[in-house]
Amino acid sequence: MRDGRFITFEGIDGSGKSTQARLLHAALTARGVDAVLTREPGGAPGAEDIRRLLVEGDPDRWSPETEILLFTAARRDHLEKTIEPALVKGKTVVSDRFADSTRVYQGAARGELRELVDRLHEMAIGREPDMTLVIDMEPEEALRRGLARASGEDRFEDMGLDFQQRLREGFLTLAHDHPDRCRVIDGNRPEDAVAGDVLAAVLGSE
Repeated sequence: MRDGRFITFEGIDGSGKSTQARLLHAALTARGVDAVLTREPGGAPGAEDIRRLLVEGDPDRWSPETEILLFTAARRDHLEKTIEPALVKGKTVVSDRFADSTRVYQGAARGELRELVDRLHEMAIGREPDMTLVIDMEPEEALRRGLARASGEDRFEDMGLDFQQRLREGFLTLAHDHPDRCRVIDGNRPEDAVAGDVLAAVLGSE
């Protein structure tokens, strides 16, 4: 049996990528695809413990270097416990974030640490998605949405609008640099319109 397909969603906080990941998972399942929905940071018991350290608390809780190490540790656990076992069974894995988030958040937006991010990824992770959907949205609206959730996981939203603008630029640059696997989807539209474009992109790339 060949490995399954690994699809990831990326975008700034509040862009709707988590909703779109859920909708894609539901649409694929309705079409008879054996699909797994997961997320980062998290997606496995140990990784979920690390998630709480990363997304809760003061914005200055960790240095960018420490964040990179924590995200990599969570990602390794996620890869070992959830992603790779599902792919080996031929399942489609739909993940809300993966390594591209670390490349943008810590490697570009919070410091010139991209080389460290890439070296750790190569040594500890060594896998890229088959397809990445970048949900692009105006930072002002995305930040309003993110803060309105009042989820308690607001550490990155609390870093402000300028940070979200740098993140958007980082994700668009990443998509430009990896056109073989990245598709940019306009998230400034109704949820169902975005979902339709997401599904069309995924089915069209099979």
